[in-house]
Amino acid sequence: MNKVILMGRLTRDPEVRYSQGENPSAIARYTLAVDRRFVRRDNPDAQTADFIGCVAFGKAGEFAERYLKKGTKICVTGRIQTGSYTNKDGVKVYTTDVVVEDQEFAESKSAQSGGNAPQGGGSSYGGSSYGAPDAAPQASPADDGFMNIPDGIEEELPFA
Repeated sequence: MNKVILMGRLTRDPEVRYSQGENPSAIARYTLAVDRRFVRRDNPDAQTADFIGCVAFGKAGEFAERYLKKGTKICVTGRIQTGSYTNKDGVKVYTTDVVVEDQEFAESKSAQSGGNAPQGGGSSYGGSSYGAPDAAPQASPADDGFMNIPDGIEEELPFA
């Protein structure tokens, strides 16, 4: 099984190109900075993030072009793809990329701009999340992360 799940921030705006032919398709490339969980005690100044190349095709590429920008925190699922090519100097270069199958926002727009909004995902369409806000109420930053149940609906909950 070849399955990857990443959460990180874009290091720059996606680079988008369109394929040639009768039905051009978007091809978006971007790099995610993904924090490492642990810091090495013997070298606290060591790199604390990995920079992972991602490529999104078709609708996912169009989504990246339209909505993603440097600093955006997203969650990506996909698969690892390796390859190689010979560069102009005749040196063989090996590549490893994540081919994006699904991408979702990992924080709200106001959190990206420095607001105090809670983190949360958006809705998903065609393998990508669009910027539509969730209709469900969200927890406030002062809360413990759980949404308060509105008065009068306890009897409707199947687990109450």
